[in-house]
Parts: sequence; C-alpha cells; structure tokens
Amino acid sequence: MGDQVILKISPMKGVMRFGKRGKLSPSYIWPFEILDCVDDVAYELTLLLGMAGIHPVFYVSMLKKYHADGTYIVRWDSVLPDENLTYEGEPIAMLDRQVRKLRSKEIASLKVQ
Repeated sequence: MGDQVILKISPMKGVMRFGKRGKLSPSYIWPFEILDCVDDVAYELTLLLGMAGIHPVFYVSMLKKYHADGTYIVRWDSVLPDENLTYEGEPIAMLDRQVRKLRSKEIASLKVQ
C-alpha cells in the first residue's frame, strides 16, 4: 500500500479513450497510488476524476511498478547527434559473451550496457 503503479490499458478498435489509437496508442497510463489490497491478486487504486466511471479494483496482471527515480530515461543533452542524426555511444560494462554455433560457422555475440 502506498506504492505507485502504472495501469495497463487495452485499446479497443475505433475507441479513442486515451488519445491516439492503433500502433501509437499508449500501453500504460500514468502512476496511480495503491489504496488497498483487496485480494492476493487484486488492488484498489486512486483514479483520476475523469475516470469516475471505471471500477477502481484491478488485477496484478494489469499493473506494473512505477519507478520514479528516472534512471531509465536518456537525457537529451547527454546524446549529441551529428548531421546524419547518429551518435557514438560509450559502453559502460560488458554483461555477457557467447558463441552460437550454426552448421557451418560460429557467431560471437556480446551484450554491452
């Protein structure tokens, strides 16, 4: 209780409830605070005034934890694109290395953060 979560929405064809529709429709909408744990798999949320017609209890499968620290957001001033709109990233760490074997050759792959 007291944590913030974002709510998964499923856009319906022809209904513009949360802005754009189709491929550009949002998958999750902004953070809501958890009021009460109704069941092991259901939580009651504080909804906005414009969402008064929606029942406030949602299953865990429709919720995702909201991270308010913002460390996953790329700062626009840290990435300076050149005239081709490309930039050179700097690796932080090498996370994983593996070699995949096919029938006639081997492909080395490296996961970089």
